[in-house]
Amino acid sequence: MANKVETLVASAAIKCPADKFYNFFKFNMSDIVKIFPAAFTGVELIQGGRRWLHQDLALYSIPTTAKVLTEAIDAAAKIMTFSTLEGDLLQVYKSFKATLSVNDGLAKWSFEYEKATILSPPPQLYVPLVVTLCTLVDAYLLIN
Repeated sequence: MANKVETLVASAAIKCPADKFYNFFKFNMSDIVKIFPAAFTGVELIQGGRRWLHQDLALYSIPTTAKVLTEAIDAAAKIMTFSTLEGDLLQVYKSFKATLSVNDGLAKWSFEYEKATILSPPPQLYVPLVVTLCTLVDAYLLIN
């Protein structure tokens, strides 16, 4: 039986302009370390062009790494998709993508994942992580 791709969605209210919020993730992702050091210990652009990122997370005090490709960017719709290519996440999931879409007043993360085994849990741990990330980025952008 083939595994199916499942989706989990998390949303957060934002107060800063949608363009400013979207552009932060498009152009300034390395600043996440300054904004949310409790979770992100490193974000490094490792290749230009298609934007390969290396992320070091401390997810609930568990060190986690990921090599992520910015797969798609739709500036007009303010949507960007990140695909995990390497890292700890792929021990639990065969594939893992995160899509950020930004509208006035709302940032929405959609996680598409395929479980590696029937015992792999849904990525619920990422919901409070991205909601907190959105809240902190929003607050940062409102004062900067």
